[in-house]
Amino acid sequence: MLLAKPTHIPLQGSDPIPILYEDRSVLAIDKPIGWMLVPFSWQRTSRNLQAALTSSIAAGHFWARSRGLTGLQHVHRLDAETSGVLLFCKSSGGLRTYADLFEARRMEKVYLAVTNRKPQQEAWVCRDPIAPVEGDYGRMELDEAGKEAETAFRVIGTSPGRYLIEARPVTGRTHQIRLHLAAADCPIEGDELYGDPTGGLMGLRATGLAYLDPFTRKPVAIRAPVDRFLEGFGFSRDAFRCEFRSLPPRPPRPSGDQPPPPPTKRKGRNVQKIAGHQPK
Repeated sequence: MLLAKPTHIPLQGSDPIPILYEDRSVLAIDKPIGWMLVPFSWQRTSRNLQAALTSSIAAGHFWARSRGLTGLQHVHRLDAETSGVLLFCKSSGGLRTYADLFEARRMEKVYLAVTNRKPQQEAWVCRDPIAPVEGDYGRMELDEAGKEAETAFRVIGTSPGRYLIEARPVTGRTHQIRLHLAAADCPIEGDELYGDPTGGLMGLRATGLAYLDPFTRKPVAIRAPVDRFLEGFGFSRDAFRCEFRSLPPRPPRPSGDQPPPPPTKRKGRNVQKIAGHQPK
């Protein structure tokens, strides 16, 4: 009897990590807070996510063995304090192809950020360039001589003393969203590095990633759940639904216990009619 592939990745010292999406080329997880994306050889932390996944695959753990995995390599990065959608390639051959999608800005990225300072605008775009701080490893700053960076922001919700912001980065510079929000005088809650000394968890979550599969040319939409994040910062669970501008909108959530619409017969087959349906 064939056993179903696990939907979570068990790693020592961590709750099981959910697998959000998978196809022949890539696997996307919901990265928890606290895991770092640093070189495999960098052993100054026990929370090196790349090293932990590589070791688990090499040990033949069932989640990997059931998929025939020989390796995974992250295509992009999330800060240790940031949770959410993180994409991995299953082969070194595909890594360059997917990395090119990010570099060519053909990856649509959506984040949620929480600040405890009222933004001066309901929507704005920040294009301040970003560069490393000389002599201060790991810290970035706004610098006219730095690399171009662009993020679009929109206030989408409020709760007592907090503001919920949708962030759509066009580029992918280190600490880009954090710096661009700090530049608007509304640093992310819990971001002690760039202006919020309140401590606690950082209010930043990668909620969505969408792109055209470079091999099949089919649209791919990956979404991370947001309910716990929203409730943890005092927002309604209905304050946000991750939509992608490059894809058709999703159908609205059914209200109450309403049953789904009945199937409609068409040319001898049952076809489920759902307005705006998008294959996952």
